[in-house]
Amino acid sequence: MESLLDFLEKHTVRILTHRKAVKAYELSKKTKRTFIGEVKGWADALVFAVFAVLLINQYIFQLFVIPSPSMVSTLNIGDRVFVSKTIYGIEVYPGGPKIFSKNRQVQRDDIITFYNPEYDSKGPFFDVLSQIIYMGTFSLVNIDKNEDGSIAERLYVKRAIGFPSETIRFVNGDVQVRPAGFSSYIDENSFRSDLSLVDGPHRSLDASSYEGIRAWGSLFGYQEAGLDLSASPAYLKSQYASVQGDSYPDDMYAFETAAKRTKHLINPADMQARSDSAKYQSGIYVPQGSILPLGDNRDNSRDGRYFGPVKQEKINGSVRFRFWPFTSMKYLGDA
Repeated sequence: MESLLDFLEKHTVRILTHRKAVKAYELSKKTKRTFIGEVKGWADALVFAVFAVLLINQYIFQLFVIPSPSMVSTLNIGDRVFVSKTIYGIEVYPGGPKIFSKNRQVQRDDIITFYNPEYDSKGPFFDVLSQIIYMGTFSLVNIDKNEDGSIAERLYVKRAIGFPSETIRFVNGDVQVRPAGFSSYIDENSFRSDLSLVDGPHRSLDASSYEGIRAWGSLFGYQEAGLDLSASPAYLKSQYASVQGDSYPDDMYAFETAAKRTKHLINPADMQARSDSAKYQSGIYVPQGSILPLGDNRDNSRDGRYFGPVKQEKINGSVRFRFWPFTSMKYLGDA
């Protein structure tokens, strides 16, 4: 027969064991709740941080990585810059209408960011996602790539050169400006000097190269007109020899100018050829409300020469400051 002492001992152990089990269960639930709470707290903080970054990038300033050599040596590939998103008005959403756009208009020589007129969209979902990732990571991650792996330039960075009612033309790669009301052109160096503008734009291509580039373009014009190259003048072939080893014309705009002019001269009755040639010969007229942007690296820039003037509402920011690399930090607001 079980003694009273044994009975008390068993019940005491059972009660204590049950209490330990209850405490252990409650502790495990509390620990689980604490872990889930911490994870939820970190997730909320991360979502808030990303949302805040997106708002800052869209409405105040954006960090931007220079992807191409078009602004060398003012801005080199890989440089990181601050872009003011308020200076020309604030976009309600990327590419959308602006508010407060009357605060300040684009000034001559501003370094501007604008939507690339030749950008090949990969669809609205990808466009939005890539911009969220790019802005949310402070420009550290860009998933918007071309087929060759290079960065797809949704935004361009160029200098504001041509202004409303002005005509800009290019002679052997050099810019000439005809201001509103003038009958003659002014070379860019004199124009910039008279206005006390910075020395940012530069040429790296030797002037002697243009004879070969023009000859190359003229020979291409013969081919476009359907003629055999044997019908072309011997001097063109001789001049072309100086650039024959090149895989690509150093100045595509000069090449195209010569090609369109030659095609028109071969058949003056071809109205399309005449129109194409006239566009290159007469220069680019900048209409009201637009700006002609050009890269500082004039010999290696896909800019307004090819896609024409850009409407001011498509200009979404101004490059104000280069912060990387640290050794080249510079204020660019007046440059």
